[in-house]
Formats: sequence, C-alpha cells, structure tokens
Amino acid sequence: MSFKKTSMALIASTLLVTTLSARDQIKIVGSSTVYPFSSSVAEEFGATTSFPTPVVESTGTGGGIKLFCAGVDINTPDIANASRAMKASEFKMCQENGVTDITEALIGFDGIAIAQSSKVQGFNVTKEQLALAVAAQVPSADGKSLIANPYKKWSDISNNLPNREIIVYGPPKSSGTRDSFEELVLQSVFEKKAVYTDLYKKDEKANKKYKAYSEIRTDGVYVESGENDNLIVQKLTKNEAAVGIFGYSFLAENRDKVVGLSIDNVFPSVETIANSSYPVARSMYFYIKNQHSKDVPALNQFNKLFVSEKMIGKDGILTELGLIPLTDDTRTRARAKVLNSEKLKAEDLKH
Repeated sequence: MSFKKTSMALIASTLLVTTLSARDQIKIVGSSTVYPFSSSVAEEFGATTSFPTPVVESTGTGGGIKLFCAGVDINTPDIANASRAMKASEFKMCQENGVTDITEALIGFDGIAIAQSSKVQGFNVTKEQLALAVAAQVPSADGKSLIANPYKKWSDISNNLPNREIIVYGPPKSSGTRDSFEELVLQSVFEKKAVYTDLYKKDEKANKKYKAYSEIRTDGVYVESGENDNLIVQKLTKNEAAVGIFGYSFLAENRDKVVGLSIDNVFPSVETIANSSYPVARSMYFYIKNQHSKDVPALNQFNKLFVSEKMIGKDGILTELGLIPLTDDTRTRARAKVLNSEKLKAEDLKH
C-alpha cells in the first residue's frame, strides 16, 4: 500500500474512532428530587440550542453517583444529580475508577416535606417525635437501653398526637432524600441522647457509630416506595391515614392533593426553607464529569444554562417548580465554580 493510501486509511480510522467515542446527547442520572429541575433545564436546552435534549433518569442520588463514578468511558453518565453532597466514600470510588476531574454545582435549597392527604386533619410533630416514629430502635421506658420500635400509633408516642396508625411512605436507601432525612432527623435527634452514645462508646471497635442513630424500622410501618416521588403522592391520596416523605418541590406541585405537616410548629414553605427556620432543609447539587467535556460538546453549554439566572435566579424558571434560590453571593460563587470547571477536592466535601 502506498504512503498516501496508508495515510488516508489512518485518517478514516481516526474519524471513525472519534465518531464512536463522541456523542451529542448528554446523559444525566441521579436524585428524584433534582429530577424535575434537571428535566426542565434539559427541555430548555433542547429547545434553544442545536443539540438534542439531554436524557435525564431518576435513579436516586446514591444510585446515580455510583453510575457516574463507574468510569470515564463515554457510555457512563456525564452528570449526577444529588439531593445531598457527595460522600467521601463516593469521591474515593470516583477517584479509584479514574473519574478524577469533577465539578460540584450547588443550585439551591429544598426541604423534606412530611405530607398527608389534604382531606384529613393535619397535626404538628416535633423532630424527636418524627424520629421515634420511624427509627428501628428507640429508648426503653426507663431510658437505659434500646429496644425494637413498639410504636404503632402516633398517640403511642405522645398524647398530643392523633390516635392514628403510623404508616410512612418514604424513599429507599439509594435516595438522597433518605440520606438527608436520616441525617437531619434521626441522627440530629439521637446523637444527643446518652442511651445511644453510651452504647457506642462500648462498641467503638465495631465502627458502628451512626448505625442505630439512623437505622429506619423494617417492620412494615415504613414502606419504601421507590425513587418516584409522584408515586408517594398517589399513595397518600389512596391511604388517608398515611404520611409521606419527599422533596418540597413535589409538595408545591401537588397542593390540591397533599398538605405538609408542621415540624416543630414550622410549616415547609419557600420562606422557611430559605431562612433555615424549617428544621428539615437541605442543599441541591449536580456533579459534572469534566473529562467528558471534549467528547460531549454540549456539556459545557448545558452546565452554563443550568446555573444561569434564567434557571436558578430569584425569579428563575426552576423557582416555579419549587427550587428555593440561593442568596446572591452564594449563587455567584456557585456559578463561578461551574463556569471555571473548578476541580472538586476531598477537603471540599466537608460542607
């Protein structure tokens, strides 16, 4: 074969490899809570650019980050949505699999709503009462030991609560909402109680410091209901005795069907979540695989749109879906991280 023919063959081969290793459509996985926000940005991106609308899948935060961290192969996701910050263990998994250039994008706040059918009388529950309703282990009557959760009715916990069966529809273990609920409710309450802390002082070698703090009961009272928060809304309309756990944005979208309970006498709202008076609020994120930027040309443009004022500003499109906007200064700093493709470091995970 002549030099010219060989060169042409090499060029053709290179073009073929480039075509196979690049794609126009962005792949996004992760949090069911961030899903409606990300989907809205994806639709806007598809409508206003020459690129196809990104594919967004609701896999749960944990499941999404696992897929995201699987490697840098072009078949892996470009973005992972998350309703909590990435864990140190997840960051380590990413690093070990070659996903070493990640940018963390903070987009706003959301609250975890405890909701019920709008057809029944609501009630106030304290954060401690809520923890006692769903925990696998609770303090005994004398407060000296932990026992399997015996509470079947809310009134079993306190006379101030309704004489109503405890049925809780909530997210599975793969969900960021579940992680946040365990941290903001169960751990927050139980790590201050001696009956829990004393137990683990005696069992430090087992490295189970937070297990009992955040372990949710599995006796049928707490019903894992998948990653689709709309499914929980549907279940609440059919079972008026139940309460459900999901992101505030789904409460805002379904006010004709469900209402939020007050926690520590504070109802979930845009104002109470933004000013942190609502006890169960958390931050919303998405994580970017910068190593895909060259092979997925749409990626940087999509990220720029997502953190724009048009989408996450005080009057942005996503606020209409229930996203609670960041303060001006925080939003400016968060946007700069994305626009500069700032590399996430292990020490950054200590939020």
